Amino acid sequence: MAKGILKNWWARSVKITAIWLICAVTFFCFFQMALRNSSSHEDSNSNRPTISNGSSISYAEQRSILYAKMAKDLDENGAVFLKQGETSQSLSLSDIFTLKDEIVTPVLRAADPPVRANVLHLSTQFSVPILEAVKSILLPYFDKAIWFQNSSMYHFSMFHASHHIAPVPATETEIETEVRAVKAVADAICPLHIVLDRVVLTSTGVLLGCWQVVAGVDPVTIRAKLKAALPRAPQKQLYHEAMLHTSFARLLGPPKKLPEEESKISELQIFHDLVKRLNNQIKGLKATVSELWYVEECDLLALALNGNMKIRKFAFGCSEA
Repeated sequence: MAKGILKNWWARSVKITAIWLICAVTFFCFFQMALRNSSSHEDSNSNRPTISNGSSISYAEQRSILYAKMAKDLDENGAVFLKQGETSQSLSLSDIFTLKDEIVTPVLRAADPPVRANVLHLSTQFSVPILEAVKSILLPYFDKAIWFQNSSMYHFSMFHASHHIAPVPATETEIETEVRAVKAVADAICPLHIVLDRVVLTSTGVLLGCWQVVAGVDPVTIRAKLKAALPRAPQKQLYHEAMLHTSFARLLGPPKKLPEEESKISELQIFHDLVKRLNNQIKGLKATVSELWYVEECDLLALALNGNMKIRKFAFGCSEA
């Protein structure tokens, strides 16, 4: 009898243990599926930044917001450049240009240590037509009081390994290490197809082309790759991570009013009209970017002022085929 009781107890124990094991395995399987789904959902949204209220905003939308804000700058702050106010990177116009006898001369100041900038280059195939359009519209109004960006140096600033606000000295060996790291980034990037979203004139007198990405790796991703490749770089960079802009020209003085405009229009309205005409002519222009440059600017703003610099050019290594 005792044997029968023991046998029944053992049988029930085995059944209960089996049931618990099945439940545990089932729970574990569902738990793993939930984790995978959560991870997949996070990955699918990793290229969408979030804003403070918890909603998401694409990089293209983020750029549009930035560009709209930049377009309002002239109205909100006035033409600061006419008062010799601050212009690029905390420098004033008098820091970077002299205007004497209607001749504009850049003021080249040595950068110690040299600024080490990583920029995307815009080919002359696209920059020359832009420069021609800018000159045709602005020259009648500004004559000599304007500085045009060299069409062979049109660029989009991406990431600085060192800049004049937060300099990071480097030995030749360290620079060569940075160069190899930047080349590795370029090797993994496919050509970037972009479109000119709008032209804006800032209160500091800089005429900017603001671009959107049509296809290819987003500038946010490129900057993240460069940040990872250049761990010694300043934490504070000079531009918003989503920005994709290039300088076309810098205004250095007030516009000349044409005879028919002398008493009918303000300087601010002339600025707006010129920007509108320029947008009507070149907005929507499409371009392809396929080079990343590592630039040692021996002079401050050398890329903008045709100063002394050393350029390492890297073609994107990814094929679109």
